[in-house]
Amino acid sequence: MGSDQHYPEEAPVHRVAVDGFWMDESPVTNRQFRRFVQATGYRTLAEIPPDPKNYPGALPHMLFAGSMVFVPPLGPVDLRHHGRWWTLLKGADWRHPYGPGSSLKGLDDHPVVHVAFHDARAYTVWAGRALPTEAEWEFAARGGLDGAEFAWGDAFAPGGRRMANTWQGEFPYLNTADGSYRRTTPAGSFPPNGYGLVDMIGNVWEWTSDWFAPRHKADAAKACCIPENPRGGREMDSLDPRSPQSPIPRKVVKGGSHLCAPNYCRRYRPAARHPQPIDTSMSHVGFRTIIRERMPP
Repeated sequence: MGSDQHYPEEAPVHRVAVDGFWMDESPVTNRQFRRFVQATGYRTLAEIPPDPKNYPGALPHMLFAGSMVFVPPLGPVDLRHHGRWWTLLKGADWRHPYGPGSSLKGLDDHPVVHVAFHDARAYTVWAGRALPTEAEWEFAARGGLDGAEFAWGDAFAPGGRRMANTWQGEFPYLNTADGSYRRTTPAGSFPPNGYGLVDMIGNVWEWTSDWFAPRHKADAAKACCIPENPRGGREMDSLDPRSPQSPIPRKVVKGGSHLCAPNYCRRYRPAARHPQPIDTSMSHVGFRTIIRERMPP
């Protein structure tokens, strides 16, 4: 697991052991999520106005049902300020992925998005499955290629072939990809990895069950101490130290998305990881599920 060559949160490289499990071939799709909602009447976090008690100091006009939507700027912007391309949009949710007026027409086989952590977990409970740990997810993403840079080998585009749905051009304002590849794509639009899994890289970020920690545990890099079925860090340590006024725990998301680009967020690799607040849904975050050989009762 991990990498010593890219972002600091990916270090150190270390070995882990995980028990056997089966994983969804693709991220959960809109078609699959709709079945869950129809069977249970479930409402996602993005469809429910926030409780002011959970957000002390928040301006009343900001407490509405909605979700984060990518809106490309008209030209180059400072890449240090993601607010230049992310908008909290009223009425955006899994049924309306681009905001009010949008729909799922033609998107049945695309990954479901605008699902917060608890939404993904609710689906797994209904389906009798689980969210993968970070270790399980990364093991599956590597497809048997231990130590390879990408899920398919060491070349990003072997022989010029595009292997995943990632940003083409200069992020965030210029996407040179064909129009049908500028947001999410149908599951399986790109080749599977060595385990037959599609979209482990790009398309949408995927929730894991692990709390985020700023680095992997140093002890894990010692040959004597190979962790078995590691479960990540502690909830209290996952809080963002840059936002003490908003103590929202964060989970690890993996895989990158269609917004990852060579000039920004080179996280389209199995080792890459990112913290995602559990109360935040976005237009490029989804999930997939697993069944372990030894599922808890």
